[in-house]
Amino acid sequence: MLLDPLLIVELALLGLGSGFLAGLLGIGGGMLMVPFITFILSKQGVAADLSVKMAIATSMATIMFTSISSVRAHHRRGAVRWDLVRGLAPGIVLGGAIASLGVFALLKGSYLAIFFGLFVGFSATQMFLDKKPAPSRQMPGTGGQWLAGGVIGFLSGLVGAGGGFISVPFMTWCNVAIHNAVATSAALGFPIAVANVVGYALAGQSVAQLPPASLGYIWLPALGVIAACSVLTAPLGAKAAHQLPVKKLKRVFACTLYLLASYMLWKGLSS
Repeated sequence: MLLDPLLIVELALLGLGSGFLAGLLGIGGGMLMVPFITFILSKQGVAADLSVKMAIATSMATIMFTSISSVRAHHRRGAVRWDLVRGLAPGIVLGGAIASLGVFALLKGSYLAIFFGLFVGFSATQMFLDKKPAPSRQMPGTGGQWLAGGVIGFLSGLVGAGGGFISVPFMTWCNVAIHNAVATSAALGFPIAVANVVGYALAGQSVAQLPPASLGYIWLPALGVIAACSVLTAPLGAKAAHQLPVKKLKRVFACTLYLLASYMLWKGLSS
């Protein structure tokens, strides 16, 4: 499957946009990438069920590169809570491995699309409402953080997102400052991505009808273009997160997520 110039431009724009949002909101960009990669693969003639799975896996693979670029920018501003990264990462790796090596391969792509649409719609609502936590609430201890990390890693593996759609609301619910939550979520994107990408690559080895240049469920041409572009804009998004009214931007982005969630629900229900 050769990439024509127009397709390269589409993937490049997707990479630039998702990279900026990864840095700005700590979401990894997966909620933006999965619907668009699904659409692009479907246009390339990939079966609907497989296109959803490959979009999820490819989106997650790009987050390995985006998270590194984004977290460096946040770290320079002293915003990353590395204590929380250490507390959540073990559970994240375990949860991601269970999702990508086991559950992901067993579920139909249509079910994953429906789950993605519902979960993104829920995340968009939480983002839009911007509910405030109880003042006395704090992050749980080590065991609680491992459990929370496991849930974050598992759900991320099913929808191909960097976990920010769960980890940012979770941390702010525990009274972690929003800028620290976004920065810490960006740092958590790397272990989430690595754990799941290994699973996607192994689980997809025996799948029939994969397009050329695929590593398991991962579509390498899209990974290369999107990753190369996303690392350029992730630092810009991280810088903007410390300067722009994030609350207003979250509401605008939430409205966009409703549209993308609707597309994935339609894709899942119609396939």
